[in-house]
Amino acid sequence: MLPKFSSRAFLAPMAGVSDPALRLQCKQMGAGLVVTEFTNIHSIIAKEKQLKEKMSTIQEFIEYSEQERPLSVQLFGSDLSALEKAAKIVEPYFDIIDYNMGCPAPHITRQMAGGALLQEVNLTQQILRTLVNAVHKPVTLKIRSGVTDASKFLFREISEIAEDEGIQMITFHPRTVSQGYSGTADWNLIKELKEISNIPIVGNGDITTPEDAKTMIDETGCDYVMIGRGAMGNPFLFEQINDYLKTNSYKEYSFKDRLDAFFDYLHLTSQYKIKFVNIESQAMRFTKGMNGGSKLRSKITLSSNIEDLEKIMNNAYTTS
Repeated sequence: MLPKFSSRAFLAPMAGVSDPALRLQCKQMGAGLVVTEFTNIHSIIAKEKQLKEKMSTIQEFIEYSEQERPLSVQLFGSDLSALEKAAKIVEPYFDIIDYNMGCPAPHITRQMAGGALLQEVNLTQQILRTLVNAVHKPVTLKIRSGVTDASKFLFREISEIAEDEGIQMITFHPRTVSQGYSGTADWNLIKELKEISNIPIVGNGDITTPEDAKTMIDETGCDYVMIGRGAMGNPFLFEQINDYLKTNSYKEYSFKDRLDAFFDYLHLTSQYKIKFVNIESQAMRFTKGMNGGSKLRSKITLSSNIEDLEKIMNNAYTTS
């Protein structure tokens, strides 16, 4: 059974972005579900072996906090025995196990993982069956529409297989793998998937405002929406979407608020092992669209530690 979600707006897993500090911040701002950055099944197995020797658990490797719950862990990789092993390792710590069949990055698709699996019907069936049988927690799936424009309806067969194999929810990004993040997401395909499915569908792609979220829900009938790039440096979006869906209005946030939110994020990072370069990138995202933002970003790139970064952001705060 899927857990109960506090809202219809979810935070997407994004490599190098959806770290535990940002996830917690988005959760506090009203995200109904947050998902870890996608993790290679072979890394989980290798890491668990090392951690066992140090009497530590996988939580050292995939960091999270209890306040993020319900929390989903996203896995990728197509080796069936490794998949079963990795799923069993992470199961005790997470509420949902999500499987990635949407990543368009070439270094992932070359390993017969992520979006490349959409054209491998038999292997997909074995993967989903293996996962569902390996764990007692709900298993969900993230997919794209197809691999190329010529195969952009692969999602129809894949979603049917997923449902038959016991997948409990599908997140659908209606772009093809070869599109990457270019062009526009074809929301009509989400509507089509919703019409042929008996499980909850999460619409994903091109949501940057509360209005976008409402339009997607109204036009496609999807049960939930998942926000990726739209939430970068803008955790307020979850609260705004929730308010807009309830009352048709929402609070606007100023750049000072965005800077405040960045300091909140920075404060949260101290509890985790997040690389400085990732924190620096988050600082860039929080300053997007800000007056004098590009000047500020060139200063940010020169920072070499948290103290530098705090100084730069503090100065921006007093001048904004």
